[in-house]
Amino acid sequence: MRDLNILICEGNTPEEGKVFTDVGIPTHTESLKESLANFNTNLKIDVLNPCLELDLNQIVPNLNKYDGLIWGGSSLNIYNDTPEIRRQISFMKECFKNINKILAICWGMQVAVTAAGGEVKKGVNGSHIGIANEVQLTENGINNSFYKDKSKKFNTPAFNFDEVVTVPQNSVHLAFNKINNIQGLNFKSGVSEIWGLQYHPEITYEKMIDIIKFRKKALIENRKRFQNEDEINNHINFIKDEIKISEKNSRMVELKNWLNIIS
Repeated sequence: MRDLNILICEGNTPEEGKVFTDVGIPTHTESLKESLANFNTNLKIDVLNPCLELDLNQIVPNLNKYDGLIWGGSSLNIYNDTPEIRRQISFMKECFKNINKILAICWGMQVAVTAAGGEVKKGVNGSHIGIANEVQLTENGINNSFYKDKSKKFNTPAFNFDEVVTVPQNSVHLAFNKINNIQGLNFKSGVSEIWGLQYHPEITYEKMIDIIKFRKKALIENRKRFQNEDEINNHINFIKDEIKISEKNSRMVELKNWLNIIS
């Protein structure tokens, strides 16, 4: 695999990133870098945080040097009208004009879909807390090179409360499960071809467990996804059972395939 220039956009605000690092949890960008290194150790990676008020006149002219963009996860909700979210949507639109291949993961897919005219809302069928069960490929997913060597049905790390409800025009539906109909999506906007995922192939189950433990109070009191700590502990044990049977390369094969696509 040849050397590639990759731009990573961090979806979380710097403040949220610090919350992670202060308790010893890697940021999503750090997790992504580590996972990509399993398939190519010669990637030339730049990292950008579009939550910030960037000098676009300086950045945009250089975007076309990248072979691909990966836009990662976040704790934000796309339907909240904040400056940080507006900046991310605006910057994604600039990327659509300049970068040919985009991998949009979880929050990244929600930003890309919104920027391309789709819609994201709070999930009505539940949420994924550390894991998504029985994600299934559609026929289009099975035949898409992005899912080469992926099982037709699989479990995967995931953490989301929102879902894509309206896809951009001419989108190709790649994957689904009982919680989110749109688990995988392929569409074009501007010069870009985008592969969107509602789950996290780049994040380990172990990190998901750490996040659950860190957010347990919010998951019980604010999100009301669990009644008490016993329910959380049972869920963590369920994820630990998945770790025993999960195979690393299979879990991350989407990353490998995307790197092959842009090579």
